[in-house]
Amino acid sequence: MIKLNLHKKLHANQGSIDLDVNLNILEGSFTTIQGKSGAGKTSLLRMIAGLMEPDQGVIIVQKESWFDKHAKVNLQIQKRGVGYVFQDYALFPNMTVKKNLEFALPKGVSGEIIGSLIELMELGDLQFLKPETLSGGQKQRVALARALVQQPRLLLLDEPLSALDAEMRSKLQHHLLKLHKEFNLTTIMVSHDNAEVLRLADNLIVMDSGRVIKQGKPAEILGGTSVSGKFQFTGEIIEINNEGVVSIITVIVGQELVKVVSDIEEATSLSVGDKVLVASKAFNPIIRKFS
Repeated sequence: MIKLNLHKKLHANQGSIDLDVNLNILEGSFTTIQGKSGAGKTSLLRMIAGLMEPDQGVIIVQKESWFDKHAKVNLQIQKRGVGYVFQDYALFPNMTVKKNLEFALPKGVSGEIIGSLIELMELGDLQFLKPETLSGGQKQRVALARALVQQPRLLLLDEPLSALDAEMRSKLQHHLLKLHKEFNLTTIMVSHDNAEVLRLADNLIVMDSGRVIKQGKPAEILGGTSVSGKFQFTGEIIEINNEGVVSIITVIVGQELVKVVSDIEEATSLSVGDKVLVASKAFNPIIRKFS
């Protein structure tokens, strides 16, 4: 369990806000954070990583105290076992891909993990190139691999895919989910993309003005329960595929195929051949079987 009870006065272009967060995050979970600009999302990640010191509070990870203002505990960044991927990648421009990974390798740790990550992230053809020659998606894969070289307990991601096109985002979402499971990580990611949240996360935190205003399963928070919205149509389910914490349901509508993201629990009540109604609520798809 990760216990966060943090207080910090933040100053931004929008003015000052008092961040006041009290959260428990399960180990091994994939948690996403959403909220308006200035809500305190990045500041929360920075405090967990040790890049920003809270005014008051505690950070406890696996029963180990990382920060305790009252007890005067503030564990060094290097000792927290955190991998942090920034929005701008933050790669060293004068180093090759492989050298970027080697630089992040802790002293005394076997370099075997570098070869494993190069293979896992499909960086073999890129390992001797410098960042300036790479595409955005390639840089992001390098940044993810570098964060995992330290074999962190906790992976923090600050909108890592926001600058990429839809196709590349989808590919890297697959990589992220694979890495999360392969390395048995606890992952916390800031994301404004609802489809991305539904595909990757099993826990969603919504922040506003430094406070947590919602927390729970992404499908419940983003989808709601009643059917109403801008569109609705009927069709027949021809395929149901489970992908991580969500199901992708393919519905045939006339001559067209429509793929709908659904919570896995909801999908258990559906079967191939069911006639369904697909509608939207707050721009998120909802699927209901005809009674």
